Amino acid sequence: MKKTVLQLLSVSAIWMIMLGLFSCAGNAKQEQQTNLKPYSEVVTPVWAKNAVIYEVNIRQYTPEGSFDAFARHLPRLKELGVDILWLMPIHPIGQLNRKGSLGSYYSVKDYKAINPEFGSIDDFKSLVNQAHESGFKVIIDWVANHTAFDHEWTQQHPEWYYKDEHGKLVSPYDWTDVAHLDYEQHPDLWDAMIDAMKYWVIETNIDGYRCDVAGMVPTAFWERARLELDALKPVFMLAEDEAQRNLTQKAFDANYGWEFHHLMNRMAKGEKNPSDVWDYFARQDTLFAPSTYRMMFTSNHDENSWNGTVFERLDQGAPAFAVMSYTVPGFPLIYNGQEVALNHRLQFFEKDEINWDTATIYTDFYTQLNQIKKSNESLWNADSGGAMIAVETDKPEAVLSFIRQKNDNEVLVFINCTAIEQDVQVKDEHLYKSYIDLFTNDTTHLQAAPFKMGAWSFKLLR
Repeated sequence: MKKTVLQLLSVSAIWMIMLGLFSCAGNAKQEQQTNLKPYSEVVTPVWAKNAVIYEVNIRQYTPEGSFDAFARHLPRLKELGVDILWLMPIHPIGQLNRKGSLGSYYSVKDYKAINPEFGSIDDFKSLVNQAHESGFKVIIDWVANHTAFDHEWTQQHPEWYYKDEHGKLVSPYDWTDVAHLDYEQHPDLWDAMIDAMKYWVIETNIDGYRCDVAGMVPTAFWERARLELDALKPVFMLAEDEAQRNLTQKAFDANYGWEFHHLMNRMAKGEKNPSDVWDYFARQDTLFAPSTYRMMFTSNHDENSWNGTVFERLDQGAPAFAVMSYTVPGFPLIYNGQEVALNHRLQFFEKDEINWDTATIYTDFYTQLNQIKKSNESLWNADSGGAMIAVETDKPEAVLSFIRQKNDNEVLVFINCTAIEQDVQVKDEHLYKSYIDLFTNDTTHLQAAPFKMGAWSFKLLR
């Protein structure tokens, strides 16, 4: 029996043809609308509305470096108050062109297998089940832009990869341990990659993905992936990107606040001040819809390993900038070890475990921050929380001052962004009243007279 052309084409081939047919008129209309007002059609799972995300480096988390060993930390993380566990890549790591003795987690040899360093597929399923029973959600890192050089696709489907003039597979940038996938004109690659993403949702019941260098993969791919994943269960999708605004229109719930991260680093060095924070959010409001989450962080696996610990970059201001990352509109991240004042650059390609026997004062600090965020609706994520409204003081160049307000919940925030004690006078007379300090539970009264703020200190008042 003869088949029609449409019957012979794969799902993604049909998708690509339809995109091509409508690209001129549709893209022009979308671009026109986007230039007028940012929008998003993404439906974010309700459980993310006040969630804190916690990044897990399985290799370095415990002496064993295994799923089972990490699972023993779940009660502690529950007490800490985090909600979404983001596991760095769990897949086998390529041997060919490997960096270091253990290789990069982001050099994936098999998208449907488990790194044997970490355990078995049953161990991973057990971890996800235990996490769910404890109230956590679990997302895993997904590396769609490139594979290891010894991934089976390099032999079975070499046409799926970029090549140099001699026909050799090439790496993106200087990432010499990975081969760059080419999504143009290869609908069967789209099928295979989405099939692998669906596998982990179906087989292990994970709750979504953090997608590595998402902006280097076609947006249309992510949009199709989101549709097919959401058909299985509502998922949460985090893009490692902030330049591609279209990624958050139909595919991703959240992206990275990289620019804000670097702004905090520069404020710690005295190169920027709170006025730059307002400029940042004014730009963001023109780029992204209010419902899009911006992940705010003072550290992550890249920053810790390559650019320095929070104490190298932020020094004594580390707690103040952590408070900032929690209280501005966004979605806060804790990188494993920050809750015990990790002051060590974890090696990326070798075993280099976290020392958990340090600085429990930071555990108390982050626990309290998480409690404050959860119990104050105005500090919830994106448009689930309240708008950020400036509070006028006589020290705008030194102290970031603002209100977040949602329904009947109002939190007043002051953060001294300098290493110098400041006398701060609030000029908004309608704020002259009594408040509860959310960190100390003390009652404080704002009035016309200035109040003192120590170096790198902060106040959260309700």
